[in-house]
Amino acid sequence: MTKLSVNVNKIAVLRNSRGGDVPNVVRTALDIERFGSEGITVHPRPDARHIRYQDVRDLKAVISTELNIEGNPIPSFIDLVMEVRPAQVTLVPDAVDAITSNAGWDTIRNRQYLKDICSRFNDAGIRTSIFVDPVVEMVEAAKECEAQRVELYTEAFAAGYNADREAAIAPYVEAAEAARRVGLGLNAGHDLSLENLTYFAERIPWCDEVSIGHALIADALYLGLENTVQLYLRCLASTK
Repeated sequence: MTKLSVNVNKIAVLRNSRGGDVPNVVRTALDIERFGSEGITVHPRPDARHIRYQDVRDLKAVISTELNIEGNPIPSFIDLVMEVRPAQVTLVPDAVDAITSNAGWDTIRNRQYLKDICSRFNDAGIRTSIFVDPVVEMVEAAKECEAQRVELYTEAFAAGYNADREAAIAPYVEAAEAARRVGLGLNAGHDLSLENLTYFAERIPWCDEVSIGHALIADALYLGLENTVQLYLRCLASTK
């Protein structure tokens, strides 16, 4: 079954908006694990507007599930990953001023750069994943970058889901099949929600992991955090 990794960035946004330590990111992550999540995802950015580097260190010290650190591999990010040694690092090409991730890597143009970074993390025993658009050529080139997985950027699927879900999922199925064909593991994330997650998982049941933050935390405002985590897990369990 596809695993659920919960991105806790929005918990940090709420904390940072007021100062202090409420809500506490580590305590919330531990609760999310207790509610059934199989991983915790964080995406520290250079401006520390949500998750801070110290949050990453604190989380690694206490969580029992997989820690996935996402980010652009600038020198300080690379140093953090090598220090913390998470289960997985996801390389994302987001600009310093990006509100959120908005594109995948060009794994052809950046092949040698990504290969050097993936090799360093692989040698340290950290699973590497590259964030890509649902384009077969980009998936295939990620294999040549020595990544172990790709994460499909699912914003386009979510945006097109209500208008024509079959058309919206088609490039993702093709990209996912390419990943399986070349021997890459498969993750997915961005704008997946209670509305579209079941269909995504039904069409790509070999997806290893989905990373969900914004929609899940927004749903939790109305449904409660424990109930919401369970609802997302139910979306994935229904595809077995």
